[in-house]
This record gives sequence, C-alpha cells and structure tokens, in this order.
Amino acid sequence: MQDVAEAAGVSLKTVSRVVNNEPRVSEETKERVKQAISALGFRRNDIARSLRRGQASSTIGLIIEDIANPFYSSIALGVEQVAQQYNYMVIMSNSEEHPLRERELANALLRRRVEGLLIVPAGRDHSYLLPELQLGTPIIFLDRPPINLPADVILLENQGGARKAINHLLERGHRRIGLICGDPLVHTGSGRTAGYREALAGYGVPIDETLMYFGCDAAPQAQAAIQALLALPEPPTAIFTTSNRISVAVLRFLYQQRKQLAFIGFDDFDFADLLPLPVTVVAHNPVEFGKIAAELLFARLNGDSRPPQRLILPTELIVRGSGELPPSNLH
Repeated sequence: MQDVAEAAGVSLKTVSRVVNNEPRVSEETKERVKQAISALGFRRNDIARSLRRGQASSTIGLIIEDIANPFYSSIALGVEQVAQQYNYMVIMSNSEEHPLRERELANALLRRRVEGLLIVPAGRDHSYLLPELQLGTPIIFLDRPPINLPADVILLENQGGARKAINHLLERGHRRIGLICGDPLVHTGSGRTAGYREALAGYGVPIDETLMYFGCDAAPQAQAAIQALLALPEPPTAIFTTSNRISVAVLRFLYQQRKQLAFIGFDDFDFADLLPLPVTVVAHNPVEFGKIAAELLFARLNGDSRPPQRLILPTELIVRGSGELPPSNLH
C-alpha cells in the first residue's frame, strides 16, 4: 500500500479510503490511486492477517469443476489431507465449467490473500493470472493445462489410458467400438479421443465417425448417444466412455433396455465392481492426484524455484468382466 501511495503522490490514508470506498476523496485523486493500483498489481487484503503464522492456519484456494463429481471431490480430499499436515486450511469453490466464473473465483480468492491456488481450469486463457505468478503466488493447474500461462500442471495419462482400453477390446475381436465423450475441445476429452483413434489406426481399423458421439457429459445426452448407436444398421459391439458420469448414464440405459455389450469406461466409480457384470475401467487415484498437486504447491511455498513442472500421472486398466465380452454378446 505504501508503494501505491508513493506512485500516486498521496498519503497512506488516502489510498485506504479509495480501496475501502470511503468518502472525502476527489474523483481526480481516486483515478490516480486506481491507476497506481492497477500498475503495481496491488490487491486488497480482505482477511485479517495480523496473527503470526503458527497462531492461526494459513489458507490455500482450490477451484474445481463440481464437488458433486466423485473425481473432483476425491481430488479435494487429497488436497485437504496434505494441507492439514502443513496446518493450512483450504477454501474450495466450484467453477461449474464456466470460464468467467473461474476467473471471478480466482480473483476473489487472491483478494483474500490465499497463499497459493490449485485450479481445474474451465477457461481458454489464463494470462490474467500472470501478474500474480510474477508476485510469487504459486498456482498449480490440475487435470487440464493452463493456456497462455507458464505454470505447473498435473495431468492424467489420458491418451495412453484410452489406448489401453481400445486395444483391450480390439484384442478380443471388436472392430465396431462406440465412443461416447464429453467436450472434445477440453484437454481430457481430446486426449482420450486421440487414444481411441490411435488404437484403431494401429489395428488398421478405419475410423467410423457414426460411432463417435460428443457433448455427452450430461446423462440425457449420454443416453441419447447410446440409444442412437444401438439403432444403427450395424451397431457397435463395444462401447468406450470417457468419464465416470457418462459411464453411469450409459450403463443405466443398457440395464433398462436389457442390452449387454462389451463396455469399458474411463474413471472408476462406486459399485463398478459390484454390478451383476462388473465394469472394466481405466482407473487412476484421484485422492493421490490431489495429494501430489498439494505437495507441489507447498514445495513452491517453501522455496522450490524449478521451472514449471508438467507431471503425467499413470492410469491402469482394471479388468472385471464387462470389457471382456466377445462381439457375439450383443443382444
């Protein structure tokens, strides 16, 4: 605040009045102070920080897509477990996949002087966070890389995991494999689609666009996709879904229609191993994902000055039965 006062040629009290929207400041002075604030990247401290570290927990921010999704709630659990070890609290918010909301949440958390940010990004441009990075605030991106920002990122083995799934089906004789995916422009969707295409090409199987459905994150769209695939003159003998929510919606439809065909989903989910036909999945550990991200953030807070890290976490194909059905099992 002292730097702002000096740059604007006013007193600390005047800066405080402008920041807190108090009266008795001319419009000309307000404008001069605001220009200095903008130029210096000053942010108001909305949380009292007078207590020394050790007397009260510090805070970090976590922005995820939707806490109702088990994948993200598990990541949040991992982050919180690590934060507790460092005597930090986690302030968590949901972006709901809206770029503007992501930006608003990030700026709100930074105004409250969180000491670091973990973000599952929804936006297509993260250069707005560059001033904060330059001020030394560690920012870690999870599940999807940042755009226009040199920052740490932790990703899943999306393309390789999808390739494992499709190769598994191809090895069992399937050649017509349906793909039901979310947003193909999102990093996870594009990577998993690329793995699907790569595996088919490796077996010399032509890509059939009629077997591929996108924009199916919501249950109605996922169920409409599987219904359309089954109505084809030559329907697929196997299905690959690219997320846990899509998997659940598709499996519910198949159960209601008394249809059975080979099936592999990306992401494990509750009770997948307890269904009458246990579900084969491309699995990973989202709690560990959150822990690794949080450990990297605290390493940065403790002085780790390495260049931005890009970590790829492995996936594992868990064979349970649904992905092992032969092509003849469609009925």
